Amino acid sequence: IHYPRNPAFDPELPGSWYVDLSHVETDPRMPSPFTSSGVRPEGPGWYATPTVAYAVELGADVRPMEAWVRETHSPYLQPWYDALRDAYLTVMADLGVTTDLDDEAFLAAMAGYKDGDPLLVTLANAIKATAKSGIGKLRQRPNMGVNHAFGDPWPALKRVTWRPDIRAMILSKARTNMHRKMHNLATTAGRYPLAVNNDCVVYATDSLSPLPLLHGPDGQPIRGGFRLGVNPGSVKHQGSQTIDWALDLLADGVNIANEIKDASLVRVA
Repeated sequence: IHYPRNPAFDPELPGSWYVDLSHVETDPRMPSPFTSSGVRPEGPGWYATPTVAYAVELGADVRPMEAWVRETHSPYLQPWYDALRDAYLTVMADLGVTTDLDDEAFLAAMAGYKDGDPLLVTLANAIKATAKSGIGKLRQRPNMGVNHAFGDPWPALKRVTWRPDIRAMILSKARTNMHRKMHNLATTAGRYPLAVNNDCVVYATDSLSPLPLLHGPDGQPIRGGFRLGVNPGSVKHQGSQTIDWALDLLADGVNIANEIKDASLVRVA
């Protein structure tokens, strides 16, 4: 349904809202939660419902100027999500990474699971790729080759699964959830990220282990922060490097969140 003029924002309606979020103050030590680039918006733009809802959660007065929303909606991807989640948890459990591990046991299991049955490792990677590629297919772009003229329709538009609106909702929800966790870590423990890239965030710690970062003084996970685990929505340890390594790359303008997993990926000038 199209609301062409000044609709009231309803967080229960999935869709896109044309609203100005450039006035919303967020901590400059973290990326903006409103844009995929992390750069603060400079004026009005189209935002998926979870992004606008998060702005309201942060205390903003949002006044949409226009909206396209779905008043009839359902958990469209829930069966697909459930099947992939159950398959992934089953395969990872067979590789020794179960949902009942404590943080230290989880880190140890994740460090060694790729040395397990090669077939199961390949299957786990295939399940993750299916989830990532499946979300990407919801907004498949045209093949900009010799057979496609800009502005012409392309085959993906005819598929019932071509749903860029759903993809936008998924990415919006993931981005705001991650920012909420970074915000909680900052307000609770005064810890701010050094770098962020999509689903990877890098912090400075006194050890190679991520546990001092994720745990409070009582040794327990910080409420509302990042939680280690194999379940979707939990996080894993992507990698650790020295502060000298980080400073050298930061001085060159490199996003170390792209490189933290494997220092050998850094391009040598």
